[in-house]
Amino acid sequence: RAKEIKTKLGTLLQKPDSAIDFIIPYPEKPEKPPKAQKPSPEEALQWRDSLEKLLQNPYGLASFRSFLRSEFSEENVEFWVACEDYKKTKSPMKMAEKAKKIYEEFIQTEATKEVNIDHFTKAVTMKNLVEPSPSSFDMAQKRIFALMEKDSLPRFVRSELYQELIK
Repeated sequence: RAKEIKTKLGTLLQKPDSAIDFIIPYPEKPEKPPKAQKPSPEEALQWRDSLEKLLQNPYGLASFRSFLRSEFSEENVEFWVACEDYKKTKSPMKMAEKAKKIYEEFIQTEATKEVNIDHFTKAVTMKNLVEPSPSSFDMAQKRIFALMEKDSLPRFVRSELYQELIK
């Protein structure tokens, strides 16, 4: 059984054969949303207590991403966004492609944007990728969400960027 898992995982992690494999399967979000979408100070105030509300708001997500980029730590929010996009994927072939890209970009050791997850979570995620499903990254995504909630959100709330939004 272990050999079968290793073989399937090896297939998933192979280097791309053609340029088509280099195409990013999920679109990058625009840097700043249009001015019309700027939240009211009351709405922005709710983000202090709810990372979920912050991430669901396009302006909030862009602001949070911009803040994390200024701290050179945007990999967590980018991973979270990639996982949200991945969960919406219907085609098993597309799902496998996206799973491979997310793994290579965020999970594998020495990945360009490696997220900080514990060994157990990484092992469970790798096991889930043998047969990709919409829940393959759930455990890792929950860990990263908790990390952002505990660490990044309080720093964002203290930032000048956020303070301007609640004025």
